Amino acid sequence: MATDEPIWPAELFADLDRTGPVPLYFQISSRLEAAIRSGRIPPGARLENEIAIGKALGLSRPTVRRAIQEVVDKGLLVRRRGIGTQVVQGQVTREVELTSLYEDLKASQLAPGTRVLSLETIAAPDDVAETLGIRAGADVVRVRRLRTTDGTPMAVLENFLPTEYADITVEQLEGEGLYAVLRARGVTIRVAKQRIGARSAHDDEPELLDVDRGGPLLAMERTAFDASGSAVEFGRHVYRPDMYSFETTLVAK
Repeated sequence: MATDEPIWPAELFADLDRTGPVPLYFQISSRLEAAIRSGRIPPGARLENEIAIGKALGLSRPTVRRAIQEVVDKGLLVRRRGIGTQVVQGQVTREVELTSLYEDLKASQLAPGTRVLSLETIAAPDDVAETLGIRAGADVVRVRRLRTTDGTPMAVLENFLPTEYADITVEQLEGEGLYAVLRARGVTIRVAKQRIGARSAHDDEPELLDVDRGGPLLAMERTAFDASGSAVEFGRHVYRPDMYSFETTLVAK
């Protein structure tokens, strides 16, 4: 999580070579990268602003800005509105397997959190009805959640379920993953069809995920089927790309 006060470990830059051939911005960026990777500067920590850093090092703001941008481009820092430059939380790499995000976070030794944004019964949109194999306009349970890790927003999850699961509670959804809730009810999920892509952030997603409006999000759609071949869940999820990625292994035929 972010520290209360911005930091800048000036001692790491006390012996910068100001006369040698190695550019100052590169010396700063490489030392900053090493400090982040070693944990000297922890995940979530906020850096001092560029003006303060430049003053502390006796360097111009453009030099400091270029040094920090080098580390941003490597995915170790992120610039956030109203917060400043922050060390990213460790990115979760998810193998393309039949698991839930909650289970992936637990497996990565991260602390998952859930805020249920809505839990309601609605008339199924045409595409949802077709996917779940129900009549268009028939009732369907819609669940929308904000998933966090160590308090940092990571994903907005929207799921649709048949009405036989309408008694699932907010407390259950905030205490564990959706798949665990379904398994506790005797549901055996055997296979899922999944599509991964990207789209821009819109509606309330920028505020929920702390990203720029129109900024890129990793997107996934998944339909899960039980042992009988019936669709039991359809999900539309979006993830912050600086904190999440998918990984798969390809085998030649």
